[in-house]
Amino acid sequence: MTMSTTQNLDTDVVIIGAGPVGLTLANLLGVRGRRAIVLEARAELIDYPRGVGLDDEAIRTLCTAGLWEQVRPFTVPHHVVRLVNGAGQVLATNDPKTEEFGYPRKHGFIQPLVDKELAAGLSRFAGHALRFRHRVVGIEDHRDHVVVTAERLDETGAVVDTVTVTGRYAVGCEGGSSFTRKWMGVEFEGKSPSTRWVVVDVENDPIGTPSVYLGADPRRPYVSIGLPQGIRRWEFMLHDDEPTELVEDAGFMRSLLERHVPDPAALRIINQRTFTHHGRVASSFRKGNVFLAGDAAHLMPVWLGQGWNSGIRDATNLAWKLTAVLHGDAGEALLDTYTEERRRHAADMIDVNMAAGTVMKMRPLGGWVRDRAASALNLVPRWKSYFTELRFKPMPRYATGVVVDQATLTPGTAEAGLERSRLVPFVDSAGAVSPVGLQFIQPRVNTAARTGALLDEVSGDWWTLATWGTDPTAYLTPADLELVRRHRIALVSFMPETQRTWAEKQYADAAVPVTVAGDTTGALKDWFDLRACGLVILRPDRFVAAAALAQQASQALAAVVTAGSLTTPVPEGALA
Repeated sequence: MTMSTTQNLDTDVVIIGAGPVGLTLANLLGVRGRRAIVLEARAELIDYPRGVGLDDEAIRTLCTAGLWEQVRPFTVPHHVVRLVNGAGQVLATNDPKTEEFGYPRKHGFIQPLVDKELAAGLSRFAGHALRFRHRVVGIEDHRDHVVVTAERLDETGAVVDTVTVTGRYAVGCEGGSSFTRKWMGVEFEGKSPSTRWVVVDVENDPIGTPSVYLGADPRRPYVSIGLPQGIRRWEFMLHDDEPTELVEDAGFMRSLLERHVPDPAALRIINQRTFTHHGRVASSFRKGNVFLAGDAAHLMPVWLGQGWNSGIRDATNLAWKLTAVLHGDAGEALLDTYTEERRRHAADMIDVNMAAGTVMKMRPLGGWVRDRAASALNLVPRWKSYFTELRFKPMPRYATGVVVDQATLTPGTAEAGLERSRLVPFVDSAGAVSPVGLQFIQPRVNTAARTGALLDEVSGDWWTLATWGTDPTAYLTPADLELVRRHRIALVSFMPETQRTWAEKQYADAAVPVTVAGDTTGALKDWFDLRACGLVILRPDRFVAAAALAQQASQALAAVVTAGSLTTPVPEGALA
């Protein structure tokens, strides 16, 4: 029986759902000094494996959250993926070698163990709380705050009492059946194919290879994945005439596995589930003070391992924006850019995953054509590298939002091309495409205090204004420097390592401290050499908000202020 409300809690952000997205968001808020309460209907974290692919962008976020070292033991780097046909012929190999963001592009991982570390990380923050057995049943948006009502459940699932949590914002991260999304009344657009798959995880991997195989076998498509700690995962497609209940039959499961291992009966199964792929995206990720993130905002098939990673991108994008508004650094309009920036990329990832699923499930005739086309494409280095280097994966590029067009310095939008710039023809650069809206690289650098540090460790986790080979304060006005102080913008000068000591002495008396980062690998020089800019302004999520010539520093900074709805310092005497 429901009793009267017994608790009233207060926080900055109410997070609904203790999956990886909600937990990551809470940690990112915590490291930046904001409070969060996470409400989870379950009695504990989900203990069965789901996601198995972790990419370098997500690792960069885990570093920002201060949790990568805790998560690292549950990962395996350089996860190679091979698409094979029914005869075992390799049609395409996905083995990207680049580490442009500081880490190998692809990792295998064990999600339950990683999620536990994300949950444990919340104990670092005095204002945080993770509350299990709290089933959210109501949301009220009062413009200047939200009130979330949850039923507190006992061990049997019966309602003990109700709890109300008041926060400035609420974020629904509770998965595909999201209560929050239904409360928002937004469309969940896309498709849910009827194809069912059974996933089987076993311990003491009976194969022992570390790779991933996508089996595009017309007889029965499958996936075989080597995971950390000796776990092997298989996924098998069920045919339309096979009832879901069939997977409970031990003989049927042995028949699925017998083509892959010598003795299926000897396997120790630690997880077995049946699931259906979905490709859906919410029409909006925001309604007033309430937001969606992760599977609550978008569902995508598992083919490219991007469900978990796309949710982490949501948390990364939303966390700094919520922090900025809560801290008084930006106006509410900044939060409108969350849907603008994240929805398009999520939809693109869904499209690519759906296409990959189509390739996997081709019938014999289509498979024959696919196999021969793949063989021909592998003979062309350019097309082969398209798969090998993961170029088919759409990298996030924000064309609207907190970005500044490089050609015109117009805030809020960013064209990829630079044709409209009158300055580019006079710049000695091969760059014809703007880097604005893309994630900035992360090489290792030297500073006066550190050797071989990753760039994020040097620049910090907030705004950065950086130049190549020059003093970043040279073209900033006194008002600009006050803005730099107000928004805690790190000023960084990228220098060849040979010039670092000179630059440190040269900028020692700068009006605002300048960190000189020695380019030990040449990666930063190469980056600027191929782009028509000498200055970048990086957002807290490490995406390029603006790129310009060094002399345009003041105009570029002003445009970023407008694009990000950032607050400006009040001039002395203005309130007198």
